[in-house]
Amino acid sequence: MKKIINGKEYDTNTAKCVADWENGYGHNDFISVEEHLYRKKTGEFFLHGEGGAMTEYAEHCFNGYCYGEKIIPFSVGEAKEWAKNHLDGDTYEDIFGSVEE
Repeated sequence: MKKIINGKEYDTNTAKCVADWENGYGHNDFISVEEHLYRKKTGEFFLHGEGGAMTEYAEHCFNGYCYGEKIIPFSVGEAKEWAKNHLDGDTYEDIFGSVEE
């Protein structure tokens, strides 16, 4: 997926996916969510999220909602917060470096 947001390009084909998370529901489920944290060559982060009709990624279609996807630019702080909430400690440190005990 490729989007231009605030004059900047965000492209899942050229950025590096550094982490993945999903909520465990199958892809055909209305509440299925899958998120991918990307880092651009510039060091900027963004989230590519996709999900079913009853998720924050849903899109209007016909007379209701259906599967959708979005790209959300992240600051480093936002990327760290997402990682703290969705990843284990080792993966977090692989992306952002060691943290103090």
